[in-house]
Amino acid sequence: MSDGEGEREGSHTPKKQKTSHGHTQGQSQRGNLYQQRCSLPIYPARGKLITEIRKASSVVVLGETGSGKTTQIPQYLSEAGMTKSGMIAVTQPRRVAAISISTRVAEEMGCELGTQVGYCVRFDDTTSPQTNIKYMTDGMLLREAILDPKLFRYSIIVLDEAHERTVHTDVLFGVVKAAQQQRARGNRALKIVVMSATMDVDHFSQYFNSAPVLYLQGRQHPIELMYASQPQPDYLFSTLVTLFQLHQEHPVNEDILVFLTGQDEIESVARSVREVALDLPQDAPGIVPIPMYAALPPGQQLRVFQPVPSGKRKVILATNIAETSVTIPGIKHVIDTGRVKAKSYQPGSGLDLLKVQWVSRAQAWQRTGRAGREDSGTCWRLYTEDEFSKLDANTVPEIQRCNVASVVLQLLAMNIKNILTFDFMDSPPRESLEAAIKQLELLGAVSREKHLKLTSPGREMSMYPLDPPMSKVIISARDYGCLEEILTIVSVLSVESILHSPMYKREQAVAAWKKFFCSEGDHVTLLTVYRAFKAVKNKKDWCRENFINHRNLKHAAEVRKQLRDLCLKANLPLESCGHNFTSIRKCLTQGLFMNSAELQSDGTYLTLDRKQVVAIHPSSCLFQSKPSYLLYSELVHTTKCYMRNVCVVDAEWLYETAPSFFRQRCGKKR
Repeated sequence: MSDGEGEREGSHTPKKQKTSHGHTQGQSQRGNLYQQRCSLPIYPARGKLITEIRKASSVVVLGETGSGKTTQIPQYLSEAGMTKSGMIAVTQPRRVAAISISTRVAEEMGCELGTQVGYCVRFDDTTSPQTNIKYMTDGMLLREAILDPKLFRYSIIVLDEAHERTVHTDVLFGVVKAAQQQRARGNRALKIVVMSATMDVDHFSQYFNSAPVLYLQGRQHPIELMYASQPQPDYLFSTLVTLFQLHQEHPVNEDILVFLTGQDEIESVARSVREVALDLPQDAPGIVPIPMYAALPPGQQLRVFQPVPSGKRKVILATNIAETSVTIPGIKHVIDTGRVKAKSYQPGSGLDLLKVQWVSRAQAWQRTGRAGREDSGTCWRLYTEDEFSKLDANTVPEIQRCNVASVVLQLLAMNIKNILTFDFMDSPPRESLEAAIKQLELLGAVSREKHLKLTSPGREMSMYPLDPPMSKVIISARDYGCLEEILTIVSVLSVESILHSPMYKREQAVAAWKKFFCSEGDHVTLLTVYRAFKAVKNKKDWCRENFINHRNLKHAAEVRKQLRDLCLKANLPLESCGHNFTSIRKCLTQGLFMNSAELQSDGTYLTLDRKQVVAIHPSSCLFQSKPSYLLYSELVHTTKCYMRNVCVVDAEWLYETAPSFFRQRCGKKR
């Protein structure tokens, strides 16, 4: 979050306790919170901000880190009576930010979370009819726009962390701008406030009809910047060396934030930290590594805000989720590896690559700023000054480097007819849009008449927060009587891997998993794991014994519950096929037929769509098998192009599902 009160935003309201003066601790807390609000850099600008936002239809607020804008501006607008015609929505790119900021604002307003102040994130709506300030992920506001394109529930929409330019954020810019234009013709005007710590101000101002730009002073403390003296070929090793150097040279109350690229990397470094810590001198302070990445369940994500035992140092191992969306208390040192895992979609090959790459200079400065939120700090860049100077100035918007099929489906669900001329701030490549439309057409979600039109199945698919192929699999399950099983499979695929392979116990892990392996493929194997998990009593011990990630599997169960509720609302029959795995595989074919591959005489596989050479991923239960035809959930490219999560299918099923698709590519399969 970009407004400086992270040490309090992540906390929860304490229980009231009587003091010797007869006051409650809660009352004292609110008094302190009011004083803290008044001491924020934004406070002197309160009157000016309210005046400018009243005058203009759109405003861009550029607030330095620590200014207080994310928590304070919605409160100022509410206190000024600007919620009479609707709520204030404040969007965040990530769920942990929406939850922690709303918790903080509820404390400041002296109300229970979910009353005047609430939040809405995927699979968790903590709001009520009383709510007038609603923090939410941008994806949730987009889903609301499908049912109400003019967003009549809101009088003001605050688009926070705008510089992050996620896919949802970019689509939301266009949707909110269109809603504002349509409502300008009535008497319920919609105001837009765009906020960020850093961004291309002119670009944003111009897009929102020459919106005025308001600058806020921040409260950034001085940061000492340290570069590597020479390039680091192994940045993870350099991370550990730097981390323990800091740990041994600096006071234990100075916490450390390390930027890494993903869950596997974070968990690997966390294990290494624990192992190295065992060899430290007995009088050395303890060290507590705490992971932070998007796939962590909400309760686990909030651990970063909680204090560690006295005499121990907190070390946060985070992805770019910690660049701007959250402020973690006590951070004095930042270690920046200079890397990030980012999507890169290639419409020609259909590859949606998630690969490690260098950050942009703007990202590097955001990371640096995390060290100066509460006091002076230090940022240790594990790359040279020359390497920094060669980085791209800004990050390419995600919408220009990912598969946009979900985007197109959402826009059509909002009755936006001409996708190719939609008012994107930075439009995706036309090739990507055409590929997305073609994919949706093959899935039966859209039809081409005079213009693109959403079909009845397409309308159903748009109601699920999933990629279109998986939405199609869910709505197809009613024809195969296997919705209960499909919900399980889709939910497990929606979270990070549930199979946990420790670095030094790979063979033991594979041996443990073999009892779940199914000849039908990985999808049925995942179903078998989930069923076994639900059947045991001591789930944590069972997961540990079987090298299963308990946290991720528990998260999958939460996702499944929410998807099941959506199916109930859609009146889909919640039937089970038991152990009739043929029905499950036929159902998967309905959504994944474009992800199919055929075994060649030389033992390799060729995708039926683009005739691309692929291989079964080593983690698959079918790695040693050679079925004639396979479906896969995704392609990943490392040393070669691998199919992940594969499923055995019959050629006849493929042809029956999409005869024109396969006739064009390989003739009728028999």
